[in-house]
This record gives sequence, C-alpha cells and structure tokens, in this order.
Amino acid sequence: MRRAPTVVYCAIDAFISSRGNVLPGFEGFSAELNDAGVPVVWVTNRSRGQIDELRRKFGHNHPFIAEGACGVYLPEDYFHLRASNTVRLGRFLCIPVADIQPAASNALESLAEEAGISIVALRSLSPREFAQNTGLSAREAEVARQRDFDELFFFAGTTEEDIARFLEHARRDKVEVRQRGASWSLAVGSSLSQCLSHLSRLYDRGFHTHAVTFGLGTSKGSDQLFAACDRGILLHQPAHEVNSRHPLPGKIRQLSLSATDTWDQIRTMIETGT
Repeated sequence: MRRAPTVVYCAIDAFISSRGNVLPGFEGFSAELNDAGVPVVWVTNRSRGQIDELRRKFGHNHPFIAEGACGVYLPEDYFHLRASNTVRLGRFLCIPVADIQPAASNALESLAEEAGISIVALRSLSPREFAQNTGLSAREAEVARQRDFDELFFFAGTTEEDIARFLEHARRDKVEVRQRGASWSLAVGSSLSQCLSHLSRLYDRGFHTHAVTFGLGTSKGSDQLFAACDRGILLHQPAHEVNSRHPLPGKIRQLSLSATDTWDQIRTMIETGT
C-alpha cells in the first residue's frame, strides 16, 4: 500500500537560534526529509525578514508560518494552485490570518489608553535602542523590528496589577498578547489552527489526497501546534520530562533530545506514519 503523503510543521525557535546556531542533528534531519519529498514547514515567532535570512542559510524552500501564527508565507510558484486570499509581502505571497499592520499598532495604543498604563513599542526605538533592549546586534535589531502583523512592546513603570488589567482588556477585545522573553507581542486575529488549515488545504490539493500532518516541537508553546496536527512529537530535555501524572494525548509521542538516535526515531515515525 502506498504511504500517504506527509507534511511536518516544526516549531523551529527551539532548534535554530536567531543567529543561526542549530541544535545538533536538526539540519541533517531536515535535509533527509527534504530528499524524501517530505515538506518541513517552519513555525516561528520571528518576522519574515528574520526567517528569510535563516531560510537562505539552511536552504529551506518550503512555506513558513511567522510572527506567532499571524500569516502563512509561500515561496513564489510553490503551489500550482494558488490560494485566492494572498497578498504580496516582500518576495513572498502571504495568506494573512491576523490583521496586517498598522492594526496591531493601533490596538496597542488603544488598549494602553483604556488600561491607563504606559507601554513602549519597540518599533518606535532607534535600531541602537532596539538592540540594547533585545540583546541583538544592530543589524539583527533592524531586521527584527520590521513586522508585517504583530507589534512588539514592553511595559513601562507598571505593576503586576496594571499588566493584568491590560491583559483583561485584550481578552475582551479578542486581541492576542503573548510574552516574548523580556518583551511582549500583540496581534489582532492570529491563529495557528487557521494557518495550518489554510496551508494543509493547499497541500491536500497538491497531493490530490489528505496529507498526514506531524507537529514537531518542544514543550514550550507547542500545545496549539499539536492540537492542530494529526500527530505530534514532543521533544524534551531529561530534566523537563512531561509529568506522568498528566499523560499526553494518544496522538503525541514523547522523545528525549539527549538520546543519540532521537532524530533517527523521529524520521522513522514520520516515514511510517506512526
């Protein structure tokens, strides 16, 4: 029986640093899947510009989902049948799921005013100030501050009660606010399940059948990814093993990153569909 086609959705922020340092074994694993005709779709909180540089470095030529599930970015002519709701952003066609800027910028200002607190949008800083606040180099900061959808910011002189009030206003307005290390991100309408739905439909049309979807990520922030995929592979360090008192859903397998054959095991699971 012919194996069903497979698409892997990979939360790469845990595997590739913003400066291109890669977790041992991941690059070879990705290359082997690519040679086998299995698309590996990158899922990231980073911007289009940040990911574009990494794609060039690692030879990634498949779609990617960026800015915390705000949009699906498609390389030119990747699909013969193009989605009807695309916009051009840089050198990519994009299926926007969240509202394109300045929607997030306007929402941030409005929410801060309603909550009566002070915020600082990172795009309002100079590249030098942005670099100082994020730990990036000046060049990296300039790329990172250019966003298509979400707005990066930090709270200025606020208490925990102030932040809680701001987050309550955001939930009321159905605005996504997530902490990103020392800073925060705000987006209007982001949804990982919608991103995967749009992209999976395109793959199904291209394959002329349903492609089995695998989610691959670490325990940090991968719940939505696993929920949206047919199967999931959760990678962890031994010290962060999932508590056995809270068993994982049956469709999710758990593997340790410290094992010498981890990437071989993952490749076998993907190739066999198990």
